[in-house]
This record gives sequence, C-alpha cells and structure tokens, in this order.
Amino acid sequence: MKRVCLLISGLLLSANVLADSCDSATSQAGLNECYGNEYKKQDDLLNQAYQEAMKLATDKQKPKLKTAQNAWISYRDADCAFLTSGADEATVAPMVHAQCMADKTRERTELLKSTLQCEEGDVSCVFPPR
Repeated sequence: MKRVCLLISGLLLSANVLADSCDSATSQAGLNECYGNEYKKQDDLLNQAYQEAMKLATDKQKPKLKTAQNAWISYRDADCAFLTSGADEATVAPMVHAQCMADKTRERTELLKSTLQCEEGDVSCVFPPR
C-alpha cells in the first residue's frame, strides 16, 4: 500500500497543470474521467504534431517517422502499464494510468514539435528550415 501511495503521489505531483482543471471533481470517478480527458487532449496534440512532422518529412523520412512513432507508442503503453501496476485493482488505477499516459504523451509532443523548428545552418535538424 505504501508503494501505491508513493506512486500516486509522484504522478500527482507531476501534474500541476491538471490539478487546477480537476479541482472540481468530487469523486474518484470524476477524477478518473478528468485525467482520462487530459490524456485524450494530450493525444490529440500529439497527433497534430505528428501530422505536421509527416508533412515536412521527405519520402525517405516518412517510413522512419512512422516506425519511430509506433515504437514509441508501444514503449509508452508498456512503460505506463509497468509504472502504474502498483495501483492495479485500486479505484485510483484509471487516474494514475491516464496521468502517466498524458505525461509521456506531452513529452513526446514537445519532442516532435522541437523537430519542426529549425534555423538555417543547423546540421542537427531533422527537417530542412522552412
């Protein structure tokens, strides 16, 4: 039980952004729904960044980006399943899992977005400058 509390505390502390938006939830079911909605929002933002990256990618880069994204999704899903396994069977499990998924998805979105902005002459850029 101590591990579950530590896991939940750690995930909740990483969610300062969510804390404000989920304050009005008055039950665990409400929190589960709120955190689930946040994950869906982050997933939509990731899909937008991915689509932007696909538009900039060359024909040679597109299959590599698709492979990388699919591998990342598998990693994220497996990692969150492991990291939140301490909460399995608890009523907080959906909330904890959604928070993990949202956090990792937010990080991936930021990474993809960072590849979209490049300055001329930066040889580390994935895509050519616009």
